[in-house]
Amino acid sequence: MQSGFRAGHGCTSATLKVLNDILTAIDKKHYCAAVFIDLAKAFDSVNHHILIGRLNSLGFSNDCLAWFTNYFSDRVQCVKSEGLLSGPLAVSMGVPQGSILGPTLFSVYINEVALAAGESLIHLYADDTILYTSGPSLDTVLTTLQASFNAIQLSFRGLQLLLNTSKTKCMLFNRSLPASTRLSNITTLDGSDLEYVDNYKYLGVWLDCKLSFQTHIKHLQSKVKSRIGFLFRNKASFTHAAKHTLVKLTILPILDFGDVIYKIASNTLLNKLDAVYHSAIRFVTKAPYTTHHCDLYALVGWPSLHTRRQTHWLHVIYKTLLGKVPPYLSSLVTIASPTCSTRSSRYISLVTPKTNSFFGRLSFQFSAANDWNELQKSLKLETLISLTSFKHQLSEQLTDYCTCT
Repeated sequence: MQSGFRAGHGCTSATLKVLNDILTAIDKKHYCAAVFIDLAKAFDSVNHHILIGRLNSLGFSNDCLAWFTNYFSDRVQCVKSEGLLSGPLAVSMGVPQGSILGPTLFSVYINEVALAAGESLIHLYADDTILYTSGPSLDTVLTTLQASFNAIQLSFRGLQLLLNTSKTKCMLFNRSLPASTRLSNITTLDGSDLEYVDNYKYLGVWLDCKLSFQTHIKHLQSKVKSRIGFLFRNKASFTHAAKHTLVKLTILPILDFGDVIYKIASNTLLNKLDAVYHSAIRFVTKAPYTTHHCDLYALVGWPSLHTRRQTHWLHVIYKTLLGKVPPYLSSLVTIASPTCSTRSSRYISLVTPKTNSFFGRLSFQFSAANDWNELQKSLKLETLISLTSFKHQLSEQLTDYCTCT
């Protein structure tokens, strides 16, 4: 459950896994609570002796351990300001940041923390840690979460990593279930109460207790509007080609990041992103405000945001089928075995798990299977093809058609 600095892993895959677990719990009408753990200067707090012990436990030879010991020793740092250089200061802790080995060594250092989660679930992205648990009883959920949090804190203390109490927060998801007016506090080992929040920025995506993504979309709107405003104020300085490139490099990445996560938001919220997207296209094309959005897409040659999100989402699903995503995601989908010999049974389909509510249908394990099976009605793949070939075939399937009245 470590997604940091690993091939095929990322912020998106980690968040999809966590979100799937939460939505599945809510679908069962369970309470789900989480602690978002923040560490103070984690990379700079790595104890070299403990890290060498970790490497030793992994079976590194004595020569390798001696090499790493030498790698950490006799390091100094200094500060340069206005041409003046400070004296050297010995660095006795931490992994060399900016180095190739630094991220991997930190992952080795923190890896065994996950074993302390007990009955709760845990996911790490480098030092960003979420601890969460669910169950039919709110009191039991919070008691279990407190016990797991205590064990995690002890594990961090053993590594000489310091908890940043002021930035470590709690969240109770799905507040529509009955809950006491005052929730039991989750506390640190030194007796400090953690704050319950309704919103938290986890790996670049704002999660809210209702899983509406209202806060995240509001932040996206604000960020994109600010950049578009700058571009419009300076539009006389840019050629048409420059405008096209600027939007493609500075606006679209903001809208694309995490779009397979927040795509479950309501259409009302997602439409707000369409508005800023259309403004960006008008900046490129000089099209008047009255130009219909379908005409805007044709002018610039870009798909709608809905199609962009759907394309990215289907790419994730197909990578899952190819085994190009972390096991914690690929284990959530199952290829169906045909029960009878028909033409359609030759096509690759996925088992759609049963759900009890709207929330369950938003989970990765349900929506991935459901959306793939829907795509297969037209794609009709009988065997897995390369990702490049799939993307080509998909681009021919997902074409924007105007459905406006």
